[in-house]
Amino acid sequence: MEIPIFTVDSFTDLPFKGNPAAVCLIENELQDDLYQSIAAEMNLSETAFITRRNSMDFSSGARFGLRWFTPTCEMPLCGHATLASAAVLFYMKKNVNPVLVFETLSGELYVRQHEESLIMDFPLNKPNPQDQHEIKDLLKAVVGDVPIQDVCYNPTTRNLIICLADTCDRSELTSLKPEAEALLKNEYTGKMNGVIVTMKGDSTAQPGYDFYSRYFAPWLGVLEDPVCGSAHTVLAAYWSEKLNKKKMLAYQCSSRGGELGLEIRDDGRLNIIGRAQTVLQGTLKI
Repeated sequence: MEIPIFTVDSFTDLPFKGNPAAVCLIENELQDDLYQSIAAEMNLSETAFITRRNSMDFSSGARFGLRWFTPTCEMPLCGHATLASAAVLFYMKKNVNPVLVFETLSGELYVRQHEESLIMDFPLNKPNPQDQHEIKDLLKAVVGDVPIQDVCYNPTTRNLIICLADTCDRSELTSLKPEAEALLKNEYTGKMNGVIVTMKGDSTAQPGYDFYSRYFAPWLGVLEDPVCGSAHTVLAAYWSEKLNKKKMLAYQCSSRGGELGLEIRDDGRLNIIGRAQTVLQGTLKI
């Protein structure tokens, strides 16, 4: 069996920045264990599998199946690998449709082109206040002694948000080095997929980011996800309320770094806007 495969750097206009995802074009559904084995072999934070629908090919079809796997498990939602999948179809397969529809575990997701960017239609996931005492050891393992302003939790994505105090400098966020073993050992609730650490941005600087973040998910086999679209479905809801804004520009400041445009729509869903660069094209032989 030969499967076309691509590596795409999402949420960046530069190669080797943003978040890399593998994208496989699948003619017919595979066994679940084979999807997982391929994702483990690729060893990226996410491998996406696009399957054809209604006997349409990848250049003319508008509707596709889409699944996402980390090296250890299947995910219900993934932003950067959805962006990467749309980039492969639009840019590499020259898909002729103005909008692509992906059938996923999180329902139908729509992606369209706009100038040099791709716009994804995603759910918005509002977080709720979280009792800090219940998770005090986990908070310590993530941020050490850096002052915390707020802690929230979103049950849909199973993500915790830790907001650093406004007095913190961006360098305090970028210098965090939590260890996977410490995070796993100090999480007692059994309800975590990942921890988002965020802080208010500097709107006076260029390009004027509204907030910064990093994302740690050792529970999913990924210590740090370089730029996480699904985490921003929670971050957008959190910061929109704090800043009283519906349009925001975000920067995830991992070592690779990535930029996301966010727009909360009137229907309560979220547009996530980003660019993508394909850096590898090949054939997977099984």
